[in-house]
Amino acid sequence: MDNLNSEVSGTVLVLGATGFVGSRLIPELRAKGVKVRMLVRNPDKLSLQVKSDDGLSAVKGDLLTGEGLSEALLGVHTAYYLVHSMGGRSIFQNKEYADKDRNAAELFIRAADAAGLKRIMYLGALGDKGEELSEHLRSRAEIADILSSGQAAATVLRAAIIIGAGGASFEMLRYLVERLPVMVCPKWIETKIQPIALRDVLAYLVGCLFNQDTAGRAFDIGGPDILTYREMMQQYAEARGLARRLIFTVPVLTPLLSAYWVDLVTPISSGIAHPLIEGMKNEVICKDNSIETLIPVNKTPFREAVRIALSQEKKGPGETGF
Repeated sequence: MDNLNSEVSGTVLVLGATGFVGSRLIPELRAKGVKVRMLVRNPDKLSLQVKSDDGLSAVKGDLLTGEGLSEALLGVHTAYYLVHSMGGRSIFQNKEYADKDRNAAELFIRAADAAGLKRIMYLGALGDKGEELSEHLRSRAEIADILSSGQAAATVLRAAIIIGAGGASFEMLRYLVERLPVMVCPKWIETKIQPIALRDVLAYLVGCLFNQDTAGRAFDIGGPDILTYREMMQQYAEARGLARRLIFTVPVLTPLLSAYWVDLVTPISSGIAHPLIEGMKNEVICKDNSIETLIPVNKTPFREAVRIALSQEKKGPGETGF
């Protein structure tokens, strides 16, 4: 097995295996020889490729009820917790989804303690805690705290916008720039953000599994570019070969109105757009780069990350084979 230490030479559990990050992580783990178990609501929907891989297994279950958790955790040393609800079709469902995330994390940590789980990997969000933190980012931080409260050593990776096909943040950016040569935007488009390519996120997630020194610690992860959302939209247009977009800012466009606007011109529902937009009032850049000494990653520039995501879009948004 490729440099896999003895502690994790068994099966690794991936929660959120069919999601944006989880579905891409599984092939990376399998390429390293890691055996993967998934907790999914309907194993029958998994592709033939998954079913035919001896290194993959699935347990039927539901994090919201705790169904299947004990079976899924049996004999597992490390679990990836890649579950997070952005919201429903409606903005008014956001609090409901935050409550569900909290309850699911609490159910999981109790089951993990009972099973004797040793390590947890969680992909959270950048953003300093405080009263000004958006509800969405505050929820991500709360989940990190819950997952770090158990007996297992939790590794928390905190990222800003992830650039990859099928990701909500990237899809919102893509549709706005593709469809609107002229935009009237709120002042949040001037907030500084440190986006990161999906492939770099995966490199850190896999790297942490192989590096015991990352256990029980939290790390900021980001790409090489610090940009405003305005700059990201213009650089996306350049990478896509589109004319430069005309972008005007107005002070009266609230996150609520912005979410309805995004819902109108993109496939992203207002319930998903609102927490994303609300979070853009917070500057999200890496303040701790200590992970670079533990897991060296050749960071992907923003324009290259966009080009990679666009090449994947040609195969269908979010298509992964899982």
